[in-house]
Amino acid sequence: MMSSPIPHQQTIAAVATAVAPGQGGIAVVRLSGPAAEVVGRSVVSIPGQQLWVSHRVLYGHVMDESGKERIDEVLVLLMKGPRSFTGEDVVEIHCHGGLMAVQRVLERVLAQPHVRRALPGEFSQRAVLNGRLDLTQAEAISELVAARSRRAAQLAMTGVDGGIQRRITSLRERLLDQLSELEARVDFEEDLPPLDAAELLLELQCVRRELEQLVEDAKRGDVLRQGLQVALVGRPNVGKSSLLNRLSRRERAIVTDLPGTTRDVLESEIVLEGVPITLVDTAGIRATKDALEQLGIDRSHQALAAADVAVLVFDLSLGWTADDAALLAQIPDDLPRLLVGNKADLQPASMTASLSNEVDGKTVDVMLSALTGQGEEALIEAVLKTCGASEAQGLVVALNQRQQDLAATAAIALARTQEAAAQKLPWDFWTIDLRQAISSLGEITGEEITEAVLDRIFSRFCIGK
Repeated sequence: MMSSPIPHQQTIAAVATAVAPGQGGIAVVRLSGPAAEVVGRSVVSIPGQQLWVSHRVLYGHVMDESGKERIDEVLVLLMKGPRSFTGEDVVEIHCHGGLMAVQRVLERVLAQPHVRRALPGEFSQRAVLNGRLDLTQAEAISELVAARSRRAAQLAMTGVDGGIQRRITSLRERLLDQLSELEARVDFEEDLPPLDAAELLLELQCVRRELEQLVEDAKRGDVLRQGLQVALVGRPNVGKSSLLNRLSRRERAIVTDLPGTTRDVLESEIVLEGVPITLVDTAGIRATKDALEQLGIDRSHQALAAADVAVLVFDLSLGWTADDAALLAQIPDDLPRLLVGNKADLQPASMTASLSNEVDGKTVDVMLSALTGQGEEALIEAVLKTCGASEAQGLVVALNQRQQDLAATAAIALARTQEAAAQKLPWDFWTIDLRQAISSLGEITGEEITEAVLDRIFSRFCIGK
């Protein structure tokens, strides 16, 4: 009896593009593995004298099992390994988009012998295992696919181009140089010149500082990847919905002069200075006996608890009221907040020119008119600054969360090495934590990582990637 092929020798298939009814002109069904070409030939009928040659586009039709009914008109691309994304034989079937056509094509492919559905991220995992990509490049491709802003895409491309790999590999090699010096003294100290311990520790300290800076930069990069949630809070009819419409440039909320119009949490996703922002227009928080309105108010409190910053909007034409103060008291103490005075356009021209940042003894961060746009740029700048997002501008390299954790672990290990030196412990004690730091950096690049860890990393990818 023939044994089953090990997982990475099996042929896998999946839809490699987004699938939705009525969306997308084309879709791609991707196969990778030893049976990819055979399966492609089995399901696609190629007319005329077209040859199955690597890296050449062929025209044909996917046929049903009987070979009589055409399922779809397609283009087929064969890429023989190792000149493919995964390093294996790859076949891509470019069919019509939408839902039914692509699903029927995939079903035909999966019905063939020796083919199974790909797991999330399995194509990228094979690319890493076969040396076509390093681990940081594969992770960066996933981040590029998920990018919600141009700046996030630019950061992801730095990883795709190998920027993270080069930076971490350079730091790891510097540590390996110091480890080799220490280990040589452990075994052959009598035969070697004295070790300059001060110079070695200085180098370890420099690497540690670079790692700590990478971690700090990565935290700022998280803002570009994950975005921010900004909760618009205020009494009914102070202009929160008008402000949301002003910032989002599209009508997402009903704006009227009646209090309590917004009875639920409304959201609008925008990008401000390269930072993805989810604006949450909360229901006007006030005492009410209306059950439906109370439900919206409860959801407003939940949105407030999940926000990165709260923008408390009040009506400049009415001034700061006791109700505004009560709302301010409901914002969690640890949540950054901005006080925004709206309806500046209702002030007489003489008063508008002399508006200060003091209203009824309360310091106001921004005064604006959601109707005319006056003060809009000042509000955007204040939101980004309050969240620390303005510091994300100019980043060149930004580690993801997994890489951040490992870089932080390496920095802590180097600190312990310096502690061993301060305690004047023997050389071999220095090497223990130094090896840990080197190992952590190797996990970032994939040089020291188990297949189980790889499985966990790629399980977070989308299917088809």
